[in-house]
Amino acid sequence: TNQLKAIFPEHKRPFDFPKPTTLIEELISFTTEADDIVLDSFAGSGTTGDAVAKLNAADSQSRRFLLIEMKEEIASGIAGERLRRVCEGYRNKKDEPVEGLGGGFQYCTLGTPLFNEHGDISGDVRFADLAAHIFFTETGQPLPQSHQAGSPLLGTYNDRAVYLLFNGILGDKTVNGGNVLTGPVLSSLPPHDGPRVIYGEGCRLGADRLKSENIILKQIPYEIKVA
Repeated sequence: TNQLKAIFPEHKRPFDFPKPTTLIEELISFTTEADDIVLDSFAGSGTTGDAVAKLNAADSQSRRFLLIEMKEEIASGIAGERLRRVCEGYRNKKDEPVEGLGGGFQYCTLGTPLFNEHGDISGDVRFADLAAHIFFTETGQPLPQSHQAGSPLLGTYNDRAVYLLFNGILGDKTVNGGNVLTGPVLSSLPPHDGPRVIYGEGCRLGADRLKSENIILKQIPYEIKVA
């Protein structure tokens, strides 16, 4: 509690019973090393992230943390703000400067669920949402900043191009329009001289044609990875 009060001098008691930072530090020091990832599914005031930052500063390791908090006001207003001050520095309750530990973190919120209760793509999912998910699960990399809005070519990685036919990206808004790989649709896709992975709702091309074109077809939604 004293540690939390020092970081938040204007708060009397943000939490009644915050986890002791020193105890969490000790537990993490026994069980982690190098660039291990520490998961805390009940982030609360952000004690776990604070402890990881302190340990990294003490032993020059590069552990990372993933904190999850359901209440947005706590996630952003307390845990997020605490971690920002720990990393960047702050003034304690005596108005004395406390040097930051360095490092940083990224604050993320959950977007629209990709799948509904039937396993289908949710109606509210936009092309950009599905594109980011597919490119990451296919390559392990974020969607390239160079991706052009309105293009079915999401990007390339290790000489492999990833395409998405979804939500009328090719301009055809009819049912399944442009979402099924056909000869004309294939001809309209941005070219790539190498392996191509194409996600679509169906395919009208035979196995021999796909092989000769160096294409792997993955059907939506059945072949979309969920993790």
